[in-house]
Amino acid sequence: MKSKTAFVFPGQGSQYVGMGKAFLDILPRARDVFEAGEAVTGLPLKALCIEGPMDELTKTVNLQSCLTAVEITCAAAAMESGLAPEAAAGHSLGEYPALWAAGALELDDVFRLVQARGRIMDETGAKRPGAMAAIIGLKKEELDGLILPLALRGIIATANHNSPEQIVVTGEVRLVDALVKLVKEKGARAVPLKVAGAYHSPLMKEAADKFGKILEQIKFSTPKIPLYSNVTAKPERDPETIKALMARQMCEPVRWYEIVANMAGDGMSDFVELGPKNVLSNLIKKCLPKDTPRTFQVDTPEGLSECEKAMGIT
Repeated sequence: MKSKTAFVFPGQGSQYVGMGKAFLDILPRARDVFEAGEAVTGLPLKALCIEGPMDELTKTVNLQSCLTAVEITCAAAAMESGLAPEAAAGHSLGEYPALWAAGALELDDVFRLVQARGRIMDETGAKRPGAMAAIIGLKKEELDGLILPLALRGIIATANHNSPEQIVVTGEVRLVDALVKLVKEKGARAVPLKVAGAYHSPLMKEAADKFGKILEQIKFSTPKIPLYSNVTAKPERDPETIKALMARQMCEPVRWYEIVANMAGDGMSDFVELGPKNVLSNLIKKCLPKDTPRTFQVDTPEGLSECEKAMGIT
């Protein structure tokens, strides 16, 4: 069976100072992407990505636009080299460059949306503080059993189902802290995340409502390739359905494990991660049987060259 290629895009947490520089130095298309992003957002994206400092880069209001610029640049470079995706998906914020790669959103509209998303999420996080933690070493059913009684006392939920045994939880600080204690008593790991709010939880409902009004003003097109939704874990084709799902995405869990399993079930065997670091590549290997997927990480010309060589692109 012929290998089928999926483009996948990471979310917040994969950033580093200097990201994007290697392509910006040599690729005119990279400069075009950054200039378009700066024109729409009014942010100094190139300076933030290349020079930082890290505390400025990681502010939600800056980071979402910066990561988007880098990831679209990586995808544009890959496409120019001859890589042709047959499906796309992104993790949380990464769903926006995935929408661009699938032909569902124009470049300027992607930047309009991620800038608004970052601003609204930051404002809501300040207004309704929350916490998130990565839980490692418990099956989802066991973790759900710990969450259920805590959820009777307030807001706590699954934020990301990343792999069979890596799940991120989100919610009110006191309840996330209580869950972390229970998880450690079970002998599993719990790693608090440095975030500004309880993303992918009902605490983001106000943000989702505000963002939904902005989404209504943006034109979505039918994707040219299957686009797997964070909310449904399935390929979605109807533009209005996708638009509605992008508002819901703020409050609902990212079903990454199911997305990867569904992509593999639909014949995807080569996964190209476009963006900084290799967070998704590592998760994909944990989601699928050993030696089943081939994963490639592209955020430099060298990484792209290795990917091309492995895929026989000259």
